[in-house]
Amino acid sequence: MAKRLPLIILTWLITDIYFYQAVQTLLPSNAYLWAYWLIDLLLMSGIVAVIFVRRGAHIQETLIAWLMGLMLLSFVPRLFSLPFLLVEDITRLFRGFPPRAFWVSELTVSTAAVLFLIVLFGITRGRHFYRVRRETIYFPDLPEAFDGFTITQITDVHSGSFTNADGVQKGLDLVNAQDSDIILFTGDLVNNKASEMDRWISAFSALKAPMGKFSVLGNHDYGDYSRWVTPEAKRANLARLKQVHTEIGFRLLLDESITLQKDDQSITLLGVENWGKGGFHKYGDLKKATADVPDDQFKILMSHDPSHWEGVTLDHHQHIHLTLSGHTHGMQFGIELFGFKWSPIKYVYKQWVGLYQDKGRFLYVNRGFGFLGLKGRIGMWPEVAVITLKRKS
Repeated sequence: MAKRLPLIILTWLITDIYFYQAVQTLLPSNAYLWAYWLIDLLLMSGIVAVIFVRRGAHIQETLIAWLMGLMLLSFVPRLFSLPFLLVEDITRLFRGFPPRAFWVSELTVSTAAVLFLIVLFGITRGRHFYRVRRETIYFPDLPEAFDGFTITQITDVHSGSFTNADGVQKGLDLVNAQDSDIILFTGDLVNNKASEMDRWISAFSALKAPMGKFSVLGNHDYGDYSRWVTPEAKRANLARLKQVHTEIGFRLLLDESITLQKDDQSITLLGVENWGKGGFHKYGDLKKATADVPDDQFKILMSHDPSHWEGVTLDHHQHIHLTLSGHTHGMQFGIELFGFKWSPIKYVYKQWVGLYQDKGRFLYVNRGFGFLGLKGRIGMWPEVAVITLKRKS
């Protein structure tokens, strides 16, 4: 955070100064102009304060969440309305830079106001604005008994961020309403501590699927982002979290496989511990998970971080037909319209949301059920994914 602070401040100042010209054109009163800069000063002070708060402390998490919401409310509307001023400045360049047109500033500020309302919806209602995403994937070697087999996938619950029980229940009811054959959860049940799930155990245990519920761990589940009094306390927390998976009725797969049987035919479900690129731990062991699985078996893999797909799965000696991941959250911020998808997270993860294919191997990256950091979602709504497997003739 400290290394990025100068860039954050510079970007903020550039957009502020530029947008300020439209505000100044419409509201020349000094009182309004002082209020404009006071808001930014308070937000910048909050950013600096985060650096000095103890890492992993509850107050730091709360402060970051509030700052992210307020920064987006302030920054995004201005940033995406600035092109109007830019176009005007290009024309003013050839006209000797006359005073700004009142109507252009009105258009700029009006656009920012609309975007402000969109962002406000995202950080107030967007966190539980669940959407069902459906994909049908065809495989030539899918066993006939599993033609039409349905999977409901949820991921990145981050129960420590939840405060609205009715909102969470709305999402869980949507999961059950899909009536899928199986429910798969691909990691990050909590933010840091197993105790975050205590009040949600009853609600999540009510999820039902005729062929079972299965899960894996995500990077947040290991407690790596908290300070623990002793190493034993951290290990006890992980042990408790594994027990929570059992209490909510999910079979936790830790670098292992399980056979799903139907009409004397079978497919294999694999689950690995978290494996991520960059600074994320590489706990997962796909070789161990597939050790007792026949090469020609149809396989579905649960792996929290999508970077595992290109980093390990595609080059694995066994053909992994479908990998289900999460982790990216779609950054909880982006645009999805008429097939167009964009989020800043795409510059970090090559596979960041939706369905991908390479040499007959598929990856689906779920947008996530919960939220972290930013207590909301803007454009990248929380997701319940329903994937149907079909036999390709």
